Amino acid sequence: MSEEGFSADQIDTSRAHPARMYDYYLGGQDNYEVDRAAAERVIELLPDIRLAARENRSFMHRATQAIARRGIRQIIDVGTGIPTSPNTHEIARAIDPEVRVAYVDNDPIVSTYAGAKLVNDGNAAFALADLRDPKAVIEHPAIADLIDFEQPVALLLVAILHFIDDSADPKGLVQALTEPLAPGSCLVLSHGTRDLHPPERLAAVGEVYRGSTSTLTLRSRAEILSFFDGFDLIDPPGLVQPPFWAPEAPVPDDPMLRGLGFYCAVGVKR
Repeated sequence: MSEEGFSADQIDTSRAHPARMYDYYLGGQDNYEVDRAAAERVIELLPDIRLAARENRSFMHRATQAIARRGIRQIIDVGTGIPTSPNTHEIARAIDPEVRVAYVDNDPIVSTYAGAKLVNDGNAAFALADLRDPKAVIEHPAIADLIDFEQPVALLLVAILHFIDDSADPKGLVQALTEPLAPGSCLVLSHGTRDLHPPERLAAVGEVYRGSTSTLTLRSRAEILSFFDGFDLIDPPGLVQPPFWAPEAPVPDDPMLRGLGFYCAVGVKR
């Protein structure tokens, strides 16, 4: 990256990108025709994907409020994606204006948006890094200058690990990212699951993502729960679908909500 920004060959707009597809699911405008076409194909296969994205985002908001209320004043948000207000720092600072937030993503386009929308208020930073290299994430100057690892930290891995295939050892990556965290730190995690939709539809969705810049690896509830080894889940609600994690109002008895293909939880490091 130069002082003028990223060169054209560093930003791939020829293939759909999951972050921009997610922005489209949320109703955002920061996406391209290739992203919209891929996202519409996923919507055809899983009509509830837009609702799932919105509920997942709502979970992130409630979880961020919960960790801030626990007194945690440092957050590392890995897999930031296209900024969608309110963002992590806005949610946390509504509770305490002194919360420090480090955003991490491996997409140069996200980096450009982050510079414009996420780090202008101070006490925030952005690291262009990849969670598949946890050492580079933890030791990135933007992280090291902002985060005190001797104090509790909240690590957000929201809707990101399903883009890490099994060959990359996602559980090992989570352990490497959480090992430096002080006791009392929190892990906020959500993940797509294969448990709740027909396998043939999920296979077709996987084909769509194989044509994008990232493949999709959906996992079972038990596999997702294993990411919290070394953490005690805040229970209730435990590991649940996003609408059911500490809802602010009673959740309607809606089969579509019970069928959303995500699990999420917040854990506290022992």
